[in-house]
Amino acid sequence: MANCGFYLLLFLSFHYFTPATSDPTVSASDFIKAACKTTRFYALCVTSLAPYSNTIQQSERQLVRAALTVALSKAQSTKLFVAKFSNSTGLKPREFQALKDCKDNMVDSFDQLSQSIQELARLNNQVTSRDFRWHMSNVQTWVSAALTDDSTCLDGFSGSYTSGKVKVPITRRVVYVAQVTSNALALINRFAAAGHRSGPTSNAP
Repeated sequence: MANCGFYLLLFLSFHYFTPATSDPTVSASDFIKAACKTTRFYALCVTSLAPYSNTIQQSERQLVRAALTVALSKAQSTKLFVAKFSNSTGLKPREFQALKDCKDNMVDSFDQLSQSIQELARLNNQVTSRDFRWHMSNVQTWVSAALTDDSTCLDGFSGSYTSGKVKVPITRRVVYVAQVTSNALALINRFAAAGHRSGPTSNAP
């Protein structure tokens, strides 16, 4: 049932709004590359968003939604991986605790990314400038909190008490989640700043 809710959320995140009209002189690929220049992990940004280019076109909102969808999907798979790994035999007590804490962090990270997608879906063409700022502030807060949870998980494996067979597979996956989440936050900030300047509607106060 939980997985059904997860995939329903991803479906709604791309079908709730009608994509913006595309500029035929600018390809979706070029649009994504230009936007990704604002992120910390440019190459990862481009490759992770490329599969969504047909949906993104030149829509800032669809770009943000795609970035959040990537982060949510990776958080989901990492959450499940950490939970499964924590049931391994032969773990040292501190390794077990680090995994338990990380699992809790990844659950929180996933939940906050889910909330951010739902909050983004509340935006529509009729919202005022004030409402736009409110919704986007919530999205920024939740994605920032998700990034903090990723970092907190990694802190638990920074000591020498965890073996490589535990530290390496966990940190590799969590670092990836943190990087795509960081990229999503950069694109969210970009979208929010653009909205602050021009407003989402012509009659916004």
